Amino acid sequence: MSVVARTLDDRAVRLFIALAAFLCVNAVLAEFIGVKIFALEDTLGIDPLQWNLFGQTGSLSFTVGTLLWPFVFVLTDTINEFFGRRGVQFISWVAVALIVYGFAFAYLAIHAAPAAWWVTVAAPQGVPDYQAAFAAIFGQGLWSIGGSIVAFLLGQLIDVWVFHRIRTATGERHVWLRATGSTAVSQLVDSFVVIYIAFVLGPQHWSLPRFFAISTVNYGYKMLAAVAMIPLLYLMRHAIRAYLGHAREEQLRLEAAAD
Repeated sequence: MSVVARTLDDRAVRLFIALAAFLCVNAVLAEFIGVKIFALEDTLGIDPLQWNLFGQTGSLSFTVGTLLWPFVFVLTDTINEFFGRRGVQFISWVAVALIVYGFAFAYLAIHAAPAAWWVTVAAPQGVPDYQAAFAAIFGQGLWSIGGSIVAFLLGQLIDVWVFHRIRTATGERHVWLRATGSTAVSQLVDSFVVIYIAFVLGPQHWSLPRFFAISTVNYGYKMLAAVAMIPLLYLMRHAIRAYLGHAREEQLRLEAAAD
């Protein structure tokens, strides 16, 4: 049997690959769809709650990318639990490389000369200039790209640090505490940094009240989602124990804690 085959036969290796793949695809997808801001009440088909936050009123507004980040949190904490800080740091750098790679090819796609017939092909659907729409959506600009990368890296590095600080203090007890606590701190940084760089410093030049309002709402959603997904965290832990076997699962956790 080849070295590659033996490596891939190791269930822990296959688990790491699967967790890393799902984390990366969620992170990259969240960056690309995050350019859209949606209104919660309008999406649910109810009247706006007329909230007033930092002088901003109307429907609660979120970036669409926030819908995916709770899954990134669960995957990050699961990798942290079983593969330690080096596992999270490695996957975080891979995710950043993929985000940069994706934006680079989006840039090339935008600047490829469009076929004349394609530009107006979506006119019946209300998109008179397909090229302009494509460029506006995928060409988020250097500010958005920079904000996304800086915020993601900061958030991941802070998450892994806080996670291990809580783990050191509590031992193997209170999985929910280290998962939720690390998310609370890391996403406080992530939620505000990415929006500030992308939308305040960037070409849209949001006002500070709008920045604080939308950042606060996004952070609040992420924390509610993190708490709501605590059962999923425990479910994944039990599924991993069943997949690896109790002895192997415990070995990974102990090695991760000592990392």
